[in-house]
Amino acid sequence: MAEVVGVDIGGTKTHLALAYDDDDALLRQAVVPTSSWRDVGTSAAALRELIVTQLGEAATTRPLAVGAHGCDSTAQCRALEAALRAQLAGPVTVVNDAELMPPALDVEAAIGIAVGTGSIAVARDAAGELLTAGGWGWLLGDEGSSAGIVREATRAVLADLDRGRPPDALTRRLLASFDASDGPELAMALTRAASAEAWGSHAVEVFAAADDGSAVAARIIREAGTHLASLVGQLRARGVRADAIVAGGAVIEGQPRLRDAFTTALTREHPTIAIHVLDRPPVMGAVALARRIAPSLIPEVTS
Repeated sequence: MAEVVGVDIGGTKTHLALAYDDDDALLRQAVVPTSSWRDVGTSAAALRELIVTQLGEAATTRPLAVGAHGCDSTAQCRALEAALRAQLAGPVTVVNDAELMPPALDVEAAIGIAVGTGSIAVARDAAGELLTAGGWGWLLGDEGSSAGIVREATRAVLADLDRGRPPDALTRRLLASFDASDGPELAMALTRAASAEAWGSHAVEVFAAADDGSAVAARIIREAGTHLASLVGQLRARGVRADAIVAGGAVIEGQPRLRDAFTTALTREHPTIAIHVLDRPPVMGAVALARRIAPSLIPEVTS
């Protein structure tokens, strides 16, 4: 049996997998912090070195599919493909990391939504061009992501403190989580911890506050789910014909409140669309895409 390689480059972690071209069992896999090898952008040389280190030199000759956080246009995907082809011996395909969600579940004609440290919805139009909605980063957007939820929850807490309202469970939990005694210290703590990963690590407190009865936390989560559902409408308004949605990422998979808010809003706006939540690593989508370009699976042309 032939081997294929799949790589999921997320904003926080990178998952590499080596598999046979006709068996879901992974022969070898590794998960490393993305920051440990990736600087600004994605260097093909750095990715090759990572593949060699984690999967072995032979993996550089295998069909490779990469889902890359930050490849947000067709041109960016093609540029990384070309750079990787110059570094590797096997066929290569590159997509946005959220595009791994549908093939991971073997779902066709679907919009992929990634909800983790960041958030984005992606699909291809009839011409094969990549279309995205959201994904503007933790400073400008990424509503529904862990970082976005913490940002909006903090804004709500600071607004309530400015109004002189007594602290509820959300206020108490965020203050404690950021080791702050009041609003100014909380604002300063977020300013000092200025990264998506740092902010996102506190998102569990927002969900816990909702469980504790915080109406503000519950509202933040509902609004996050509504925003994520609106990304689907934005893509469909631009001509994407999708019969299904596949959502994945640590936050949507691990937090039932957000998942329920998302599915409720999506069903209300798009009642006929099928909704799937990923139950396996997105890298399995990369493995599935690598199988599609494996020479052993490409039909021979006969004259």
